Amino acid sequence: MPIGLSRRRFITFAAAAAGLPLLLKAGSTQARLVRWDGTALGAPSSIQLYHTDEAVAQQAIAAALAEMRRLEAIFSIYRADSAISQLNRQGKLDHAPADLMTMLTRALSLARISDGIYDPTVQPLWNLYSAHFSAANPDPAGPAANARAAALALVDWRQVELDHTAGRIAFGRPGMGLTLNSGAQGYITDKVAEVLRTHGFERMLVDMGEPRALSTQPDGSAWRIGIANPAKPNDIVTYLDVVDKCVSTSGGYGTILDKEGRFTHLFHTRTGLTAPAMLGVSVVAQTGMAADGLSAAMLLAPEEKRQAILKAGGGEQAIFVTPQGVVATVKA
Repeated sequence: MPIGLSRRRFITFAAAAAGLPLLLKAGSTQARLVRWDGTALGAPSSIQLYHTDEAVAQQAIAAALAEMRRLEAIFSIYRADSAISQLNRQGKLDHAPADLMTMLTRALSLARISDGIYDPTVQPLWNLYSAHFSAANPDPAGPAANARAAALALVDWRQVELDHTAGRIAFGRPGMGLTLNSGAQGYITDKVAEVLRTHGFERMLVDMGEPRALSTQPDGSAWRIGIANPAKPNDIVTYLDVVDKCVSTSGGYGTILDKEGRFTHLFHTRTGLTAPAMLGVSVVAQTGMAADGLSAAMLLAPEEKRQAILKAGGGEQAIFVTPQGVVATVKA
């Protein structure tokens, strides 16, 4: 039965057994499903785990949510006080949090692997498009070519300087900006899962924007993840049975900027134009950190480069879904 739906990601989670209660009953000796639903970095999020004692489960979830909030204070571009927002304002950040250094190192590695197809410094393009379509009566053709070129000149992952010894990050050009939204959700998923494991939980599905399955469900079956057609969200076109894997899904539909649906939040770093709305790709990898970001790279990459990027980035397979419901799979 469907037990969760992420509209932004077009992923459905299905339980193997019907009728599983969401909360435990007092005195229960059978492990039951406990679920939390909320938001992380602007994305629908959830935790699903099993235990016989609801109080123990809720205590573990509380600790996991505290970790999620700690990481949001580092990665959220929506919070003025976050570490990444301070970096974007100042152009540099001394004594950067270790988590930011780790995630940025991964992002820059993925930029190198993809030859800049994935680039965490696309924030100036986002700022341009967001301001354009937030204005009164915006030109439906999008930002002017000269404005797009000016923003694109600030997008260059090679201009990010990392000093791991001092914990320092700096931009090589004034006006640059960083976003790790395609990446940090998977990282947060991994860190939340680690917290739950320290509380003794092994069987769980953690989704902080990217779902990661830990072990199996109590009956030994895999967690089942359904991939929907972005053009028809109620149509599941394929299922993935996952155990100890993460699935990261990207698509322009995640944020559509204009009424006509021509412009999205995923940017081509060669042109400054955006990816189509109704094409989706889901990447399967061992961890959220490996899968997230890689799905955006795969969506933007030309077909002939997809397999090489997937393999070098640590992915296992990528599932592409077109608006016509056609599914194509690329394996590393």
